[in-house]
Amino acid sequence: MHKLHYRLLSVCLFASISTHGLTADTELNVAIIGGLEMSGVWPLLESRAEEALGMQITTRLTAPKEQVVPAFIRGEVNALLIHGGDETFALESLGYAEALRTWGYNEFVFVGPASDPADLAGAVSGKEAMLKLQSSGAPLISFRDIASQQIIRRLLDSAGLFPRDINLIPDTAGRPQQILLQAERDQAYVIVGHMPVAFNRMPSGDTKIVLSGDPAMRRAYVVVTPGMQHPATAAARNNATRLADFLVSEEGQDAIAAIGRAGTPWIFPRDAAGALLNFE
Repeated sequence: MHKLHYRLLSVCLFASISTHGLTADTELNVAIIGGLEMSGVWPLLESRAEEALGMQITTRLTAPKEQVVPAFIRGEVNALLIHGGDETFALESLGYAEALRTWGYNEFVFVGPASDPADLAGAVSGKEAMLKLQSSGAPLISFRDIASQQIIRRLLDSAGLFPRDINLIPDTAGRPQQILLQAERDQAYVIVGHMPVAFNRMPSGDTKIVLSGDPAMRRAYVVVTPGMQHPATAAARNNATRLADFLVSEEGQDAIAAIGRAGTPWIFPRDAAGALLNFE
């Protein structure tokens, strides 16, 4: 049995069957991944959802997945907004979550030396950036972040390249947040989330964002709602489903797009997801 299965089950053995006072028909407690709060998108979207649904939504926890997933399992929150991945698939497989629904995407970018020796700033896409890395021999860090690794594979495939075709070097940073310091030291490039760089969550040294705006370099956010094993009340389940319905609805997607148009589009609606299916 997968170790994640054991971990999820062990947490649930000690979970309270109560839903921590979520008895009102119009209340919903949620947990979100940190970038949604850091970007300012979720507070605006939360307000729009409350107005549209006539519901009181309370964000109980903003934290990394290691904290928000157990909080959801314990029933402290009845909706979870997080990146899709192994943890969310496990929640669904084990019955703690209903079918996952993708409602938005965040963006990843190429960061590299300020001198930009491979001229990635001159590329129009991540695919072209990979071809420039191949021709220049400039190093690309195999960053430990799973999304970064997935995007590297996606861009290599789109460019018709294999890992052996580029100068892929190991991630030797002491902590993930120090990866840009390694990029400075090794005069290398790395693919990282746009928000941590823009909001100074990663010391950057003498590096800069050299390529952004490619829809093929995005990662999905999903909304997680209670499954049969989750200790939510019927009212909480209904409210979580209503929130999920709103997020994927035309009204919700328009709200996400409008937030982006009013500032930096940190979260993108679903209509550009086709770029992730480019198998040319």
